[in-house]
Amino acid sequence: MSDEQERVLETARRARQAAASLRLLTRHEKDAALLAIADALDARAPEIVAANESDVARAVEAGTAAALIDRLTLTTARIADIAQALRDVAGLPDPVGEVIRGYTLPNGLQVRQLRVPLGVVGMIYEARPNVTVDAAGLCLKSGNAALLRGSSSAASSNEALTGIMRDSLVASGLPADAIQMVPGETHESVKYLMTARGLVDVLIPRGGESLIRSVVDNSTVPVIETGVGNCHVYVDKDADIDKAIAILLNSKAQRVSVCNAAETLLVHREIAEAFLPRALVALRDAGVTIHGDAAFEAFAQETGCAFSPVTDDDWAAEYYSLDLAAGVVASIDAAIDHIRTWSSGHTEAIVTDSQSAAQRFVAGVDSAAVMVNASTR
Repeated sequence: MSDEQERVLETARRARQAAASLRLLTRHEKDAALLAIADALDARAPEIVAANESDVARAVEAGTAAALIDRLTLTTARIADIAQALRDVAGLPDPVGEVIRGYTLPNGLQVRQLRVPLGVVGMIYEARPNVTVDAAGLCLKSGNAALLRGSSSAASSNEALTGIMRDSLVASGLPADAIQMVPGETHESVKYLMTARGLVDVLIPRGGESLIRSVVDNSTVPVIETGVGNCHVYVDKDADIDKAIAILLNSKAQRVSVCNAAETLLVHREIAEAFLPRALVALRDAGVTIHGDAAFEAFAQETGCAFSPVTDDDWAAEYYSLDLAAGVVASIDAAIDHIRTWSSGHTEAIVTDSQSAAQRFVAGVDSAAVMVNASTR
């Protein structure tokens, strides 16, 4: 056994010991720790920003894409949002001990199904330092120990965040090992985590398709598979055009580096002539490049919107940039069929004033989130 493997396994053992204590905590104890972490993040924001700046500087020097640098970057405002998210989690009901269902047998024996902690939850994710806190907070609320394996490109940020959270746990009377970073920066350390069956109860990969597929294919630890974000906005023939443009702009351009940013626009052909000239001007002004079908090309030329012909790679893409695949469809059913073919099952949106169209879209689209007259964001 290599030194790196032993360090990973020892970290998992400590997490397992901490998990035994966490499952006994009251809601008050868990929520107090979450609030303490939130306050510490706010108080020590300059320390976090300084650590993050070193990660960002390395990323810029390495030629990392702007959208990925945005995803990596932590500002004081973003840290405040992360801290507030922890306070929101603290305000949620305690899931541990909730009775899901129950019944009494003829002999009087009572049977109950309860929610209980999983134990040790491993998170494998890319250069998203906010996930370090989000994952740890959700694990703590649900009585689980968190083993965090983020990208080496966010190592300084993750170290600062984890250190602050561990300090807060100790100050709250909880075991510091309830939140740990997995040691090692090589892919071997990830492999050791994925094969720590018996020490780690479940792995959750969060990131691009290649990361998720690697964990699913190679892990002996049970995996909760998450999806990549190829999200769609469908503008129905009965859509309010002003509302549709606002929803489209927010879905695509509000923040391109997140997994629920829109990557594909579908427009019903009966509204295309009225909608597209105005929509493409708005997209042009936002710096969006259209990868569109033939119906889009003429409108793009008229409005001066950057354009290239759409390919199958575009329909399948999670861009992380101001690029948008786009097509005109003959019907709502054609839009649903397109989404069924190309969607990753993350988030889809319909813009329509027709209740029947909204109901048909919601029933026909099999995604984790389906929005009606709301942004994918």
